[in-house]
Amino acid sequence: MMPRARIDSQTMENEKRFKRIYIEISNICNLQCSFCPVVEREKDVMSLEKFQAILSQAAPLADQVCLHVMGEPLGHPEFPAFVSIAEDRKVLLQITTNGTLLDENRKQALLSPAIRQINFSMQAFSDNFPNSAPETHWRKVLEFAKMASSLRPELYINFRLWNLGNENQSINEAFITFLESELHLEISRKIDPALQKSKKLLGRLYLHFDSRFDWPIESKRENSEVGYCYALNNHVAILSSGTVVPCCLDKEATLKLGNCLEQTLEEILESTRAKKIRDGFAKGKAVESLCQRCDYSSRFQKKALRLQKSN
Repeated sequence: MMPRARIDSQTMENEKRFKRIYIEISNICNLQCSFCPVVEREKDVMSLEKFQAILSQAAPLADQVCLHVMGEPLGHPEFPAFVSIAEDRKVLLQITTNGTLLDENRKQALLSPAIRQINFSMQAFSDNFPNSAPETHWRKVLEFAKMASSLRPELYINFRLWNLGNENQSINEAFITFLESELHLEISRKIDPALQKSKKLLGRLYLHFDSRFDWPIESKRENSEVGYCYALNNHVAILSSGTVVPCCLDKEATLKLGNCLEQTLEEILESTRAKKIRDGFAKGKAVESLCQRCDYSSRFQKKALRLQKSN
């Protein structure tokens, strides 16, 4: 497989409003991981026509577009066509996948110069198939990563282990040992995601660690108006229906801001509700109930308290 012409990321990342805009091309996944809640919305896959309409609004506002909120993006039957559309429009993409659907067509699509970063959720296979040896799956993903890194050295690839704090950490040790054997290197076991989340393996191939968190609807955390989040600051999310929500954790569109297939994304971002959420975070205050119950936002609690004191 030969790489296509490289897209110049420097010309594409010029002071955009957001670092990332999430566009969910499908809310359907071929797996059901314990760390991902069940989607209660109607099952949906985005059409190419809708994607083109949404991308035309999102691309001018974001450094890169992430093709997920819920669902497995590689599971979309027209995934290569989505990538091709982004490539034609010189849009940089980030893909998060469980890696179980890698075939030749999808591999070729992932080699597109439109793809800036690929994140593989490496705990997903064992989480769904605990009685199956994961090495065959891991080797398939690793071989693709090595080939992609060779053909496209500018491509970022993360092997994610976002399960720190979970009771069963044996999968992490098994995967790290597997990498050491396959790549002939030694990987330090010292892991503190508060200080450093990534460990470089080779080129732009990394191990990426983070702690497991509860999704807002599942959180047992009591409501707290003290809060800060980067939602509507450096990112926003668009679900498969075109519904715009403040962040990628609002999987059921609890904080529906509007639909960018019915009005412009710019209008939605300047709506009264969006402004209240954004202005609240700027003062260290979570104004919406979902945000007040969000376990993930607790990571920014110190910043929220500082903002409240300064206001």
